[in-house]
Amino acid sequence: MWLASKWKDYEVIDCSKGEKLERWGAYLLVRPDPQVIWDTPRTHKGWKKMHGHYHRSSRGGGEWEFFDLPRQWSIDYEGLTFNLKPFSFKHTGLFPEQAANWDWFGTKIREAGRPVKLLNLFAYTGGATLAAAKAGASVTHVDASKGMVNWARENAQSSGLGNAPIRWIVEDCVKFVEREIRRGNLYDAIIMDPPSYGRGPKGEIWKIEDSIHQLVKLCTQLLSDTPLFFLINSYTTGLAPAVLSYMIGVEILPKFGGQVQAEEIGLLVARTGLALPCGASGRWEA
Repeated sequence: MWLASKWKDYEVIDCSKGEKLERWGAYLLVRPDPQVIWDTPRTHKGWKKMHGHYHRSSRGGGEWEFFDLPRQWSIDYEGLTFNLKPFSFKHTGLFPEQAANWDWFGTKIREAGRPVKLLNLFAYTGGATLAAAKAGASVTHVDASKGMVNWARENAQSSGLGNAPIRWIVEDCVKFVEREIRRGNLYDAIIMDPPSYGRGPKGEIWKIEDSIHQLVKLCTQLLSDTPLFFLINSYTTGLAPAVLSYMIGVEILPKFGGQVQAEEIGLLVARTGLALPCGASGRWEA
């Protein structure tokens, strides 16, 4: 498992009975997590003195309950600043476990010894975009949600990257890739963090099991002659690391060689020292 172990402003304090207790800077949140199937004692005082609690509804979805929590605050990671705002479906605007990937590709970019042009698809609030830009890459950030792209731009400003070479695009990711192929644009690295299910700005339906392989095939047409890396993240239980590895392997290895690895990504739980799984990533590198 690849662990995001360098956080100072974030930690999973404990997890039990389908929920996890997290510290986001100065604030404690309790949020549901379907992976937490154990029933261990909730001895930490934060379980009773949290600042926000997301309650899942039996009818689907859920809602936040706040206890003296600001509408927005920020946390830092390795020189990057992220603005947090609890919003729909338990999210805060950041997936801390992704820092395991930020560290990996940040090193790849810094050690490349050449300019790196990177495409970030389903780029959300810009965690990977900012990590790549800070490492020295020129980034094209694509997301179908205008609100998410604006949030990512706020994070860039807060991180001192307001003037970094980042191109901000609000568009359906598949349509953008198809357009880039027609334009003849190429990239040295591609990151994608697709949702399990979603809709584009014009109602385009995305279902990861049906669409991800075709998108990977399309993206291989956007890779330069000397690509550096290719990264896929998945939070869909059915897409195990081996599935990601196989998919990348059949589409990229025959053309570019290199190597493929895939693992679960996770976070250490402070109370137990054990790792909480938080999804999976597949990586190709030259």
